[in-house]
Amino acid sequence: MNNKIKIERAVNNITQDQLAQLVSVTRQTINAIELKKFVPSTVLALKICKVFNKPVEEVFFLEDEDFPTQIN
Repeated sequence: MNNKIKIERAVNNITQDQLAQLVSVTRQTINAIELKKFVPSTVLALKICKVFNKPVEEVFFLEDEDFPTQIN
């Protein structure tokens, strides 16, 4: 899963630390999500989207490798 958190933070002039405080996690958690090292829970993803006032599909999105290989 990929995300546009870094872009949304830039548009909204919010640091990783500020976002982390707004959604009650650490700055390291936000960093790990941005780097695709950690997939947030549904609740955390929704909290992040609420901060940016965006639907989840505009902040988080699946990539081809997120889908299993089709079986023929």
